Amino acid sequence: MKSVMINLKRLSKNFFFITGSLFLIWMLFFDSNDLFLQYQRTKKLHQQEAKKEFYLTKIEEVKADRRELLSDEALLEKYAREKYLMRKPTEDLYIVVTKEKTK
Repeated sequence: MKSVMINLKRLSKNFFFITGSLFLIWMLFFDSNDLFLQYQRTKKLHQQEAKKEFYLTKIEEVKADRRELLSDEALLEKYAREKYLMRKPTEDLYIVVTKEKTK
């Protein structure tokens, strides 16, 4: 125990140890790129990468749907009628809206 105290006293008088310790403390806590900020940025990066993967899969799904719609005329007509309420000039379009009963 006594030798540890002697080593600590000797280190506390060493210029390079003091300078290095102060530099380390400054970089960990006070710098504009401190440890806490680096953790937040890493967390945000992982979130953005997860979003990127989600959107890439969605893009692939949309491309597959588009290929399918463009290859089948009947499916394209069905999609246009359901999604955009399109109709032929001689047809009438009726939209039925149902109300849910409240308890």
